[in-house]
Amino acid sequence: MIASIGGGSSTMGLLKYLFGPGQHNEHNDPHIVGSWDGFAPDPGREPDVTFTQLRDALDLRVVQAGERAPKEHVWHCSVRAASTDRLLSDDEWNRIAQRIVVAAGVAPEGDPDGCRWIAVRHADDHIHILATLVRGNLTQPRIRGDWGRVESELTLIENELGLLSLAHTRTKDRHSGPKRPTRAELRKAERRNLPQTPRETLRTAVRQSLAGAATEEEFLRRLAEHGIRTSTRRAPSGDALGYKFALPGDRNAKNAPVWFSGSKLDPDLSLPKIRARLAAGAAEPVYPDPNEYTWPASGRHQASTTIDHALATLADDQSDDRAAATISGSIEILDALAATSPVLSRKEIAQAARAFDRTGLTHTRAAKTDLRAMRSAARAVLNAGPAVGRAEDGTAAATILSSLVLLAVVIAKWHTARGHEYQAQAANAAADHLRTAYTRHAAKPMAVLDLHGQRLPQSAQDRQVAAIRQALPAAEATKLLNENGWNAFAATLAEAEAAGHDPAVLLAQAAGRRELASADSATAVLNWRIRRDAGLPTTPAVAKPSTRTGAARIRTTATGRTVAMPVNPAAQPRPSAPPTPLTRRR
Repeated sequence: MIASIGGGSSTMGLLKYLFGPGQHNEHNDPHIVGSWDGFAPDPGREPDVTFTQLRDALDLRVVQAGERAPKEHVWHCSVRAASTDRLLSDDEWNRIAQRIVVAAGVAPEGDPDGCRWIAVRHADDHIHILATLVRGNLTQPRIRGDWGRVESELTLIENELGLLSLAHTRTKDRHSGPKRPTRAELRKAERRNLPQTPRETLRTAVRQSLAGAATEEEFLRRLAEHGIRTSTRRAPSGDALGYKFALPGDRNAKNAPVWFSGSKLDPDLSLPKIRARLAAGAAEPVYPDPNEYTWPASGRHQASTTIDHALATLADDQSDDRAAATISGSIEILDALAATSPVLSRKEIAQAARAFDRTGLTHTRAAKTDLRAMRSAARAVLNAGPAVGRAEDGTAAATILSSLVLLAVVIAKWHTARGHEYQAQAANAAADHLRTAYTRHAAKPMAVLDLHGQRLPQSAQDRQVAAIRQALPAAEATKLLNENGWNAFAATLAEAEAAGHDPAVLLAQAAGRRELASADSATAVLNWRIRRDAGLPTTPAVAKPSTRTGAARIRTTATGRTVAMPVNPAAQPRPSAPPTPLTRRR
C-alpha cells in the first residue's frame, strides 16, 4: 500500500473534490467508510445531507479555536492498494483508516479529544482521509513525523491482510531526492505547453549552478548568469539561514514571482547541504593544451579518469560515506555534462542526472576527500565550456559516458545489496538514459574502429590476442575475445602498439581499475580507457588531421612507466603560446 500525505486550508474545497466526479469522471460512488465517531453525515449516501453540514461538523473545533487554529488546518492522507491486491471491503477500509489516524497522531487510540476525521472511498483501490487539526481541548495534535509512522503501520497492515508488501521501499533513505511534481504543477506546465514544470526547470538550473562551484559567491554568480532570482533569509544577527529561488517569468495569480526554498526544490539544496558541498572544495582545472577548442575533450577525459578511480575505490571500500560521496559527486558531474553537451545527448544526460538524484543517501555524510575529487571533475567539465561537436568531443563524450554507465550499474548493485530497491531502480533508470546517450556518441567511431579491426593483418590480430591473454585472467580474456566489440578493440590495441605502447601493460592498467563483470561490454569500456590513457587520436576516418597531429604521444613501457615521446616538429602546427598547463576560470 502507498500513502500520500498533504495539507490545506479549505475543508470545503477538499470535500467537493472527494465527493465530486473527479477530473476525468473517474470517481465512482463516493461515500464515507469511516469517521471519528462512526456517525458523520454522508452526502454520498444520504440525499438530504449537504457538503455544508459535513463541513460544519468537521470544522466545529476549528471555529471554536478561532485565531488559535492553524492556518493549514486540513490534514489529507490518501491510501492506495496495489493493483495486484484483492478488493477490500468498506469495513476493511474503515479499520485501515482508523489505524492510520492513530499512527499519525491525528486521533490517538482511546483519546476522546482526538481530531475529527472522515475516510472517503470513491474508487475500488483507495481511500482519502480528511482530518481537521484541532483537538477537543482546542489544542493542535502532535503529528510531526506522521509519514514515517504511517508507513510503518502500512507494513503491519499488509502483513495482516495478506496484501503486497512494500516494506522494502520504506528504508530511511526511501524518500531521498526531490518530490514529484504536484498535479497542479503538471496542469500549469500543460497549459503553458512546457516540457516540464517550472519547479523542475528551476531545480535543474540551481543544481547546474552548484556543480563544481568553488565558493558560495561563485554559486550565486552562476545563478545570476542563468537569470535565476535569489533571495536570502537572514537571522536577526544577519547570518544567512537559507536561500530561496525564482524562475524568470514564473509568476502566480497575483503576478508575483513564485519562490521556492532550496530544500523544497531538493533536500540536497538546503543551505547546510550546499555549504557542506562547497566545504569539500574543488580544484582548479588544468588543461595541457593552450588551444581552448581542445578543453571540452580534455575536461571529459579528466572526469572519466576520476570516475574510474571512484569505481575502484567503491570496490575496495563499500562504506556508506564513500558511496555517498561517489553518488553526490556523480550528480554534479552529470549536471556539468548536461550543461555543456550538444543537443544530441543533452536531454538523456539531464534525465540521468535527475534519476541519480533519487539514489542518494540522505542521512549519510559524504567522505570529504572523495567528494572533492568528484566535484573537481565536474568543475573541469564545466569550466572547459560547451562541446561544439568536434570529433575529439564525440570520442571524449563516449569515454566519460561509458564510465558513467558502469558507475550507475555498480551503484544500483550497491543499493540492491542493502535492500534499497527504490534507489536501485533509480540508478538502473539513470544507466538506461546514459546508455542511450553513449550509443549516440559511440556508434560512428566504433563502426570505424570495427572496420579497421577487420582489416588488420592476421599477425597483428594474433599479437593483440596474446597481449590480452597475458594481461588478464583466463576467464576474463576468453569473455573479452568472444564479445561483439572485439574487432574495434583489436584496432585500438594495434594503434596503441604502433604508437610505441605495450598493449599488455595498457590492458593491465585499464582492467585493474575495476572488475569488469558489471559492464555491459567490457571491450567498449577498455577501448575508451586505453584510447584515453594512451593519448590516441580520434579515429582516422573522422579525425581532422590538423587538430591532433601535434599532440604529444605518451609511451607506456613494460615497467608501467610513462614517458613523453618527441614528434616531428615539422608535422605539427606552431602553437601561439608555449604548451604549458593552463587554468581556465569562468
